[in-house]
Amino acid sequence: MNAVCIQCQSLFAIESMRYLCDCGGLLEITHNYDGLDAEYLKPLFASRLSERNSIYASGVWRYKELIAPEIPDHAIVSKNEGNTGLYETIQTTQYAGIRRLWLKAQSENPSGSFKDNGMTAAVSHARYLGCSRLACTSTGNTSSSLSMYAAIAGLDAVVLVPNSDISPNKVLQTLAYGADVCSFSGTYDDGIRFLEEHANRLGLYVCNSINPMRIEGQKSIIFEIAQDLGWVLPDWIIVPGGALSNASALGKGLQDLYTLGFIEKLPQVAVVQAEGAQSFHRMIEAASGNKCPAAGAASMPFVPEPNPQTRASALNIGSPPSWPKAWRMLSQTNGVSVTVSDAEILEAKAVIDRSGIGCEPASAAALAGLRKLVSQGVIHREQTAAGILTGHLLKDTEAIKEYHQDGRWGDLLRNEVRTIHLQTAGSI
Repeated sequence: MNAVCIQCQSLFAIESMRYLCDCGGLLEITHNYDGLDAEYLKPLFASRLSERNSIYASGVWRYKELIAPEIPDHAIVSKNEGNTGLYETIQTTQYAGIRRLWLKAQSENPSGSFKDNGMTAAVSHARYLGCSRLACTSTGNTSSSLSMYAAIAGLDAVVLVPNSDISPNKVLQTLAYGADVCSFSGTYDDGIRFLEEHANRLGLYVCNSINPMRIEGQKSIIFEIAQDLGWVLPDWIIVPGGALSNASALGKGLQDLYTLGFIEKLPQVAVVQAEGAQSFHRMIEAASGNKCPAAGAASMPFVPEPNPQTRASALNIGSPPSWPKAWRMLSQTNGVSVTVSDAEILEAKAVIDRSGIGCEPASAAALAGLRKLVSQGVIHREQTAAGILTGHLLKDTEAIKEYHQDGRWGDLLRNEVRTIHLQTAGSI
């Protein structure tokens, strides 16, 4: 297992605390899969489903041979992450307008978001290296996940949080786990740049998505979906696009499954961004009318969104660090990108909530984007899809209040919430 630069192919040992190459390129973990294939691994992974008191009880470390086999078991920091539900409901399928739809509820992770799948790998790597101070810049989910795992491992967490356009619930969760939270004026992108420039000097192990170990852990999400569906994936995978780490991780996981013979073909992937933070989509659309060309990322310039604005705080990122990997992933899967408005996101969220699953606004972008792609004819109504729900319903309770009380559904809510007198009520 090594880290390789996706631009110049320079190699680095995993014992080095690096996130970027000298050329500025992102690093990616490479594995030697000699001797491993689906025929050997499928029964092994199936046997671990009954584990309860070992690292294999984790929906990430169940796939240890494909995640980080060199990290010793004693260094692994886990909270039985993963193992999240895969749901198919009438409400969400009809709303999307396709034949079958499964939603992967990453909201059921211990800290309430998909970040746990990647964070367990990053924090375990940090512990393996002997690092004691971990750091991230976050709009909320990354910080709460990092602070939780740092607390479990007895390590210090330093979190940089923009002072606007974030969910207070997520910051409170981060504080509750004991992280040192530092608010700053600026955007998520400003915080990432600060860590890139100063983390080594400050002795901080960075746990943002520029850390290639994060990506290794997060690719377990697609492994779980594939295993839950009997190793037959749907036609499409739909993923919200914030920092684009999830899109990158799912793409890497899909390549692993295909290379090792778990799946016979790659599904197409759709990345959904909010209209107010659509820098990645704008680049894809400019390149080829929404279809990602097979050429490398260098064929088109990436222009950051200088002032991202969306109600879905987890998507409020103008310069997604993982965009080169996401670009490559769309190229490999013949994927597409799409944008949705905040109103479309909140309406889709209401459908997911009403179906009994629930999610934060950024998660609902997956359903909103799928619905739009079906209406545009990009995704056929007879096709199947799996969408990633990235965060928990209670991550952003203000969004629920705004939609049901302050928004266009306010009158409906007030009409449906009854006032009763307990002393005289004969029945309810």
